[in-house]
Amino acid sequence: MNATIRPATPADVPAITRIYDHAVQHGTASFELDPPGEAEMAHRMAGLREVGFPFLVADGDGRVLGYAYAGPYRLRPAYRFTVEDSIYLAPEVQRRGLGRRLLEELLALSEQRGFRQMIAVIGDSANAGSIRLHRAVGFYPVGTFENVGFKFGRWLDSVLMQRALGPGSGTLP
Repeated sequence: MNATIRPATPADVPAITRIYDHAVQHGTASFELDPPGEAEMAHRMAGLREVGFPFLVADGDGRVLGYAYAGPYRLRPAYRFTVEDSIYLAPEVQRRGLGRRLLEELLALSEQRGFRQMIAVIGDSANAGSIRLHRAVGFYPVGTFENVGFKFGRWLDSVLMQRALGPGSGTLP
């Protein structure tokens, strides 16, 4: 798919909001029940970018087709070298390799910023596409929290996957 991966800007927030809105309302990748509006999405993006986390969009012909970002895995200071990834694509461009391109660039940028581990928290163990994507770029499964979310009238699992960045835990930060 012909798209450019670039840093997200505030001008991308309306498109990012639309993509996430669809994911929240129709999918189980996110456990949010009510999609946040543009102001909240702008706030989330600004908060991540201000402290140095990468936030990317896939731009095809001047239109945002998807986005990905890394954020804190947990807020306690000992987790400061570990990030969690998030990737969302517009429904019409899924399964065309764009998610992989976003994730590979996110991995590279996270490594450059000194992070050592990336965690994927995949909503719904039936989300085979996301599990395959993460496995394809070197993530491995570390566990499943069973029946921890409830959405669309059913219980959902969370699948955890992990991948080392750079030297991982092989050297001290």
